[in-house]
Amino acid sequence: MRLFSELVNKLGTSTKTNEKLDALSQYFSLANSKDKVWVIALFSGRRPRRIASGSLLAAWCIELAKLPAWLFDECYHTVGDLADTIALLLPEQSPEFVSSLPEIVSSQTLPLLSNYLEKIIALEKESEEIKKQFVISCWLQMNKEERFVFNKLLTGAFRIGVSQKMIVNALAKTVDLSASVIAHRISGNWDPVAATFDELLSEKATQTDFSKPYPFYLAYALEDDLHSLGEANEWQAEWKWDGIRGQIIKRNNELFVWSRGEELMTDKFPEYEILKNTLPDGTVIDGEIISSVNGKPLPFALLQTRIGRKNITKKQLVEAPITFFAYDLLEYNGEDWRVYPLEVRRKKLEEIISLKNFSNQYQSFDSADTQYPMPNTQYPLHLSPVLNFDTWDALTSIRQSARNIGAEGLMLKKKSSPYEVGRKRGNWWKWKIDALTIDAVIIYAQKGSGRRSNLYTDYTFAVKDRDKLVPFAKAYSGLTDKEFAQVDAFVKRNSLEKFGPVRTVKPELVFEIAFEGIAASNRHKSGVALRFPRIHRWRKDKTPDEINTIDDLKKMLEMYGK
Repeated sequence: MRLFSELVNKLGTSTKTNEKLDALSQYFSLANSKDKVWVIALFSGRRPRRIASGSLLAAWCIELAKLPAWLFDECYHTVGDLADTIALLLPEQSPEFVSSLPEIVSSQTLPLLSNYLEKIIALEKESEEIKKQFVISCWLQMNKEERFVFNKLLTGAFRIGVSQKMIVNALAKTVDLSASVIAHRISGNWDPVAATFDELLSEKATQTDFSKPYPFYLAYALEDDLHSLGEANEWQAEWKWDGIRGQIIKRNNELFVWSRGEELMTDKFPEYEILKNTLPDGTVIDGEIISSVNGKPLPFALLQTRIGRKNITKKQLVEAPITFFAYDLLEYNGEDWRVYPLEVRRKKLEEIISLKNFSNQYQSFDSADTQYPMPNTQYPLHLSPVLNFDTWDALTSIRQSARNIGAEGLMLKKKSSPYEVGRKRGNWWKWKIDALTIDAVIIYAQKGSGRRSNLYTDYTFAVKDRDKLVPFAKAYSGLTDKEFAQVDAFVKRNSLEKFGPVRTVKPELVFEIAFEGIAASNRHKSGVALRFPRIHRWRKDKTPDEINTIDDLKKMLEMYGK
């Protein structure tokens, strides 16, 4: 546990990629085999479930540190992070401190990270008192840094700025396997409790786990001029859909649906069940999970109503029907097709989806965009169309219609490209449409988390409705560290009211808010919900009287809403 807490500290304080990579490589060369498995699991989103709520952990800390509740609350509001607050408030280890708490079982030794995590899993259904004894006994054995990491694991808030690609590259430095092979082998539905390090990285694992997905190929945003890509006829263009990137896998006569975040989502989308009978065995397709009607994507918010549900109702199946827009073939007849050029993979994909099970799959929009064929929704698997263009100028014109059909922009893929692993430059690019923007004023502020836990960096913005201000969006990204510090100072000087961690602020600071899309919403006072809101720039040249109005948002909803 100490070795892991030292790793987390290095990763959390370093801003250089090579330093983080070296720290991870060193850890993998020193750590226990089971701990290495758990570190791979933690950094790829496989965390144990919470065994205690934040309020319970706070209560146990208050009891152990002998603090009044109001003082704990004040400390929490200042620090801004529960795990950090508890780690700071608990007394340092000392024989006198431990002896003053004879009721607590503190003799148990859990030196390994894996011991702690597997004990947390084992305690999931135990009583509150047993959980309390375990947590407090662990706190008593740990230093401040270990407590912080342990608390993060307990609260389910363990998030460190390390990509899975970095984990893969660090492993590649310590084992005799290529990064692409490692990325494939650590993907899928494996159990960190049961798996050993050697088994996880063995070829056998890919042969016995029929559900195992391939690592996704990701694109960088296109920033250069289109002509820098070379000849237009060397490239394939598709719509960039606003859904959930996923893979549909048919192996061993079983069907699996994976998200890009490596969440197995088969049960969430019963519409895909028919594919178990119609897709050839040994097939893996890459594409987008989208809620759509007659081929036109519905608001992403509707898709979200399906994601968090264990049981899907008939009403949800009707209101948010799910389709899969396929755009790449990764496996066919059990053979890995990622090495083949895109144009070869695409041709085979079209053959698969043009089988008799997929007849009458295209129809056109009843709109100005009828030149672009779109799939209907009678079958849950559709071929995402390739756009026809002869020149870069023609493609630029096509891109302008993206928002009208519910797309985020275009994907540009070199026809000769293989399907690679992770984010790469050169062969795939995403060319998103320009964001929508609106000017607004900050009315609420809350402290951030992690390295910003002592700064007010989480803001609520409002637009005008005659003489009132109406909140419509929250955002916490888009400013520089210097700007965040300036806003934080303003909030501390100009707070009007306090509601727990939230401060009401004088409505004086104006910002331009950028967002990808807008939809009607009954859950928000403004009547709208924004897609990916973020701060575009600080409008120091504008006063609060010059911000946009609720009517401006409603006009945007009429023009661009889904």
